[in-house]
Amino acid sequence: MNEPAIAPLRIGILGAARITPAALINPAKSNPEVVVAAVAARNIERARAYAKKHGIAQVYDDYDALVTAPDIDAVYIPLPNGLHGKWTRAALAAGKHVLCEKPFTANAAEAREIADLAKDSDRVVMEAFHYRYHPLTLAAENIIASGELGTLQRVDTAFCFPLPRFSDIRYNYDLAGGALMDAGCYAVHMARVLGGETPEVTAAQAKVRDPRIDRAMRADLRFPGGHTGTIRCSMWSSDILRVSARVIGDQGELHILNPIAPQLPHRLTVRSARGKRTERFTHRPTYAYQLDAFAAAVLRGEPVKTPPEDSVATMTVIDAIYTAAGLPLRQPS
Repeated sequence: MNEPAIAPLRIGILGAARITPAALINPAKSNPEVVVAAVAARNIERARAYAKKHGIAQVYDDYDALVTAPDIDAVYIPLPNGLHGKWTRAALAAGKHVLCEKPFTANAAEAREIADLAKDSDRVVMEAFHYRYHPLTLAAENIIASGELGTLQRVDTAFCFPLPRFSDIRYNYDLAGGALMDAGCYAVHMARVLGGETPEVTAAQAKVRDPRIDRAMRADLRFPGGHTGTIRCSMWSSDILRVSARVIGDQGELHILNPIAPQLPHRLTVRSARGKRTERFTHRPTYAYQLDAFAAAVLRGEPVKTPPEDSVATMTVIDAIYTAAGLPLRQPS
């Protein structure tokens, strides 16, 4: 006897963001378990144009209306950083599952508040660190866990790209902007994943756009296991483009070129007693794997790799970096 088909997960989008086609709309086209059912924007004409372009059936001119809509199961939040916590709270209050763009919240205190709310609910709340769900990341974790590199000594991660448009919201302190929040959250998260632990921050230096906004950041880390590391990030600095990770052990090294978007050119290289090898992986987008994981968590109760508790740990390191660099913590908008 055939089991009844499970209704697809109906997702609503908050905001007509540029990232959403790559992060959600395009992956959903090849995922039969998901329907992008609605979009809300503060400008109804913009929402209508966005919906028409991407084939979205329902349009709202009010975020609250979408969040509370009875035929929406989950909400995707690609809003400015400072609004992530507010709308994750609202979605949970309305009984919706949440896929929230990184960084999860404005700071660690807000992340802890949201994590507690999520824990008290039966809803899935997942931070959108899409790279975490790609086979390349799993392979790197397995290599480190296998002991091939020996005892870890150092973990260095970097995400630097040019964004000279200083009017961009990512430079806006009132929206919880800054290089560390935008690019650096990836570097911090990768350091935690590849280092196997959440590190303490021993020093940090910022290059600033204004007294509160970092355009570049470097931080030195020490992990509980004794290994050390650095994170580098920038939206405008002499590091025009750097997307990499390096893990050094006493018996080998692992280098990754482009760990964040391995659907584009990438390379994982290992040097150890077994020799040198290079591995490459599927060009299926990281976002497709992420959406698979989100749907599986909502529809079948499968665990996710980026739950709110993981987000609290990442935001704690980010807060510590800002403090060490002499910059104020970001605040909810």
